[in-house]
Amino acid sequence: MSKRAVFLDRDGTIVEDTGFLHEAAKVKLLAGAAGAIKRLNDRGLLVVIVTNQSGIARGLYTATDYSAVQSRLGEMLASHGAHIDGAYYCPHHPQFSGPCDCRKPGLLLYHEAQRALDIDLERSWWIGDRLADVQPARKLGGHGILVETGEGNLHQGQARAIGVMVVADVGRAVDEILRL
Repeated sequence: MSKRAVFLDRDGTIVEDTGFLHEAAKVKLLAGAAGAIKRLNDRGLLVVIVTNQSGIARGLYTATDYSAVQSRLGEMLASHGAHIDGAYYCPHHPQFSGPCDCRKPGLLLYHEAQRALDIDLERSWWIGDRLADVQPARKLGGHGILVETGEGNLHQGQARAIGVMVVADVGRAVDEILRL
């Protein structure tokens, strides 16, 4: 039987969005993020990060820099007993590298995660601080939750207009997922 997953945006959702985060030493978990991810782990939900990383297309940092940030994030989560089951990123930006199918709200990365991890997309959740983070839920039959951290305050009205739940942070989003 396919598994349920929670797709998380990274910057502004579980770590501070410092703008083109590419230095491992600058990774800072948002309050409650590690605990929220651990609760998902403990309930048997897969936790998958899907993130746009246009700084690579812009030439601001490399895929190696991205990997170093991901490694640091993994270490930080592990120190709280939490883990990520998969991480996928789009290194493109239409202005710099042309269009692609992997940039959120595109669906390619979600389908890759589905195949690799045997995910039931219709029973899964999307959490992020931007509309593009949660729009795939509507296309794939899942459920989206916008968090007010990061850029979330800028997208609340649009999210509510399309029926997306809006909560304060990833901890509250996980509360809702586990409640439902």
